[in-house]
This record gives sequence, structure tokens and C-alpha cells, in this order.
Amino acid sequence: MAADVWFLAILLASGAPAPAAPPLIITSEHSPPASMKVDGQVVGREGEKIREMLARAGYAYSIDVLPWKRAFTMAQRDRYTCVYSTSRTPEREGQFKWVGPTDEAEWILMGRAGRQYHVQTLEDARKLRIGTYHGDARDEFLRARGFDVDGAPDNAANPKKLMLDRIDLWAVGVRNNDRSALAQYAAPEQIVPVLTFHHVKVYLACNPSVPDAMIERMNAALDSMRKDGSFTRLEKKYEQWQANK
Repeated sequence: MAADVWFLAILLASGAPAPAAPPLIITSEHSPPASMKVDGQVVGREGEKIREMLARAGYAYSIDVLPWKRAFTMAQRDRYTCVYSTSRTPEREGQFKWVGPTDEAEWILMGRAGRQYHVQTLEDARKLRIGTYHGDARDEFLRARGFDVDGAPDNAANPKKLMLDRIDLWAVGVRNNDRSALAQYAAPEQIVPVLTFHHVKVYLACNPSVPDAMIERMNAALDSMRKDGSFTRLEKKYEQWQANK
């Protein structure tokens, strides 16, 4: 596989046209600054990585921001459909073909400031009710291990539930331990980290109908972006997103 990706990277650098294929349908969720719509256009740190990758690979596509459960279900069900940013977990491994990683994240249990949780390991949280949202990887992970999970329709509901004592903890994904994006949901002085319990890499997850050759070409395009500094450029572009809001 590594040799194939290397060969494809040479083809991309030479400007070789992509093989004809149906347009890809790309879905994601509203999750600033990773993915969001601004003036009707999908942008964001991960959104722009995906768009740049597809431009280099030479594939036609449409892209939209949807509720996560719908976006994820479409990629599971519909031909030539992919969803980002998708945590690559053992439970999901065989459901998709994977392009990436495009980023990575820590999974953190957040709690109310001032409350004593006495949680040193994930097992210590087994008697507590943990807020997640439907279709999310943390929801799947915790349910599969028998935790008391309270799923919401979307992530924005969970800090409100936490402050109302409807849940004890809130399971979130945080990029590189940067919790600034959580400020869109709740004030930092109200909700604080309790335990980091998992580390994942995130990908563009594609329906198995997407041919292997397309997956390899997209991975080669991502590899070229890493090598020429495009990944770093796009990440720096959104470093000040929260500060500038």
C-alpha cells in the first residue's frame, strides 16, 4: 500500500488526471472551527483540508454541513458518500474506507466546576451518568462498555444538561488539548476537565462503494499536503478563530 501511495503521489505531482468517477458526496457536522458554513460555503480547519485534498485528487464533489447523525448515516448507507471528521475506532473499522488521518483528538470527561468527582480512571465514572450525542463515537464507545450514557440529539444540549444536573459528566472530543472551541457551548469557569480517557485520530470515512483507487489517490493527495506544508498552513489559519469571534 505504501508503494502504491508513493506512486500516486508522483502522478499527482505530475498533474495526471483523475480517473472518471461519480461526484463524491461529502458530509460533516457544524463543529467550529473544524467545520462550519460561512456565507453558504463550507469552511473550517478540517473542511478546508478536505476541499484542498479533493482538488488535488481531481474529484468532483458536493459538500454540506448536516446534523451529525444524518451525515454519518448517509456515509454508512449511500454510495459514493463520505463523512468527516470521523473517529476511527475498532467498532467502525469495517464499516468504511478511510482517508487520513486529517487530525487527532483527546476524549475528555467534562464536569461542573466546584463539584468533587473522585474520578481517576474511566472505571471510576461507571456509576455516573455521562452525556453524549446520538451517532457520536464517544456515545458508541461508552455504550459498548456498559456505561450509563444519556444521548442528546446534538452536542450543544449537553452543557445545558450538565448545568441542570441532568447528567454528571459530558464526554467531548478536544483537539490537541485545546478546549477553546468548547467556549461556544459554556463558559470555561462553569465546566472543567475531569479526566482524559482516550486518544483518537479522525478521518474522512467513505462508504465501501468508493473504489480503492479513489481512496488511495485521496490519501496520496493528503500526503502531498503534509509534505508541502499545507496542513500546517490551514491549521494556523484557524488558530485564532475563537479569539476573533
